Amino acid sequence: MKNENQLAPQYNLISRLESRTATIGIIGLGYVGLPLMLRYADIGFKVLGIDIDAGKVDKLNQGQSYIEHIPAASIAAARGKGFEATTDFSRAPEADALIICVPTPLNAYREPDLSFVTGTMDALVPYIRAGHIVSLESTTYPGTTEEELKPRIESRGFMVGEDVFLVFSPEREDPGNPNFETRTIPKVCGGTTPACLQAGMALYGPAIDRVVPVSSTRAAELTKLLENIHRAVNIGLVNEMKIIADKMDIDIHEVIRAAATKPFGFTPYYPGPGLGGHCIPIDPFYLTWKAREYGLHTRFIELAGEINSDMPHWVISKVADALNDRGRSIKGAKVLVLGIAYKKDVDDMRESPSVELMEILRDKGADLAYSDPHVPVFPTMREHHFDLSSMELTAENIASFDLVLLATNHKAFDYQLIQKHAKLIVDTRGVYLDLQPNIVKA
Repeated sequence: MKNENQLAPQYNLISRLESRTATIGIIGLGYVGLPLMLRYADIGFKVLGIDIDAGKVDKLNQGQSYIEHIPAASIAAARGKGFEATTDFSRAPEADALIICVPTPLNAYREPDLSFVTGTMDALVPYIRAGHIVSLESTTYPGTTEEELKPRIESRGFMVGEDVFLVFSPEREDPGNPNFETRTIPKVCGGTTPACLQAGMALYGPAIDRVVPVSSTRAAELTKLLENIHRAVNIGLVNEMKIIADKMDIDIHEVIRAAATKPFGFTPYYPGPGLGGHCIPIDPFYLTWKAREYGLHTRFIELAGEINSDMPHWVISKVADALNDRGRSIKGAKVLVLGIAYKKDVDDMRESPSVELMEILRDKGADLAYSDPHVPVFPTMREHHFDLSSMELTAENIASFDLVLLATNHKAFDYQLIQKHAKLIVDTRGVYLDLQPNIVKA
């Protein structure tokens, strides 16, 4: 039976979380960490943000935002409520909770790259103290929390579940979606021990309308993967259906609209030029990689991944055919890419299929430009580089291109103007419902 001293860290932590006198530490101030910071600041918690990017830290401390859908006024308001950003990990003991919101990309071999998670944890370990709760929100394979974080914490001599509390609670942010916010999206939480789960519920309970407990961190990790693999597989299915429909000279978007009138048993998913964002193109590979440890081959998931990965090349084949029908080749053609964010109405470039389309076109000799009101200058990216700025969509500019490739269907685009003045449009998003001589569906 635990004595009073063993219970003290847990009860003290929970008491401080419930009374909102705890300090919340958020490590990684991007698309996940920043909205979470705003939510905790808004309900009265003091928040300390830690990020390795000094430029981001400086902007936040000046009350500025670097994410389009998060207004500077919200950052300034959080600053007024005590929020502070820093690059100094040695300040971690000031916080009672350490919520890790860092990227989990793939390496060159399409295998999980946990370097951001493990590097962050290694930077925090010297400053972990009794009474801390550590929550990992980064999407990852089942076992990461227990296999990577728990041993690092216990290397300090702490007992997880008695001195320090460890949970996994996957992020569920959907940038640019006006129907949901951090508060209203239910939060799954799994603890390393029952005491950890109790502390995790106390951490997220004040900030989130509904916290959903699960039996373990592994169950929580797999929950996140299932959510995104479900989408990846269904998008793979509809992308394959798009190719079939194209061969049969049927508009797949018309078919989806008709099928969606069924009030039960059907959920519409929409095809596109490939998968984008920080989750859906990546998460299936985390599970397929981990499944090999158990001697399993995830054939269904990998097949969907193959189809989705091939979509940019299929789109380029449609571009080549469309130009060829007009006596042109891709080489030397002037191509305007409409939309380079990974989905409509956001500035998020992570894993955007538009970038892959641009690289393929560049490699084939096209003269490229792009227009995206949400991305005025092509950003610095780890693996991609274009020295380009967004082009204004005027009648004269549109007419100067041999082909307009509609890659991301932002609401801000004037599609009537584009259709009127473009010589040729390849539409990958089903924006144009009626067939026109200058429009090709892809």
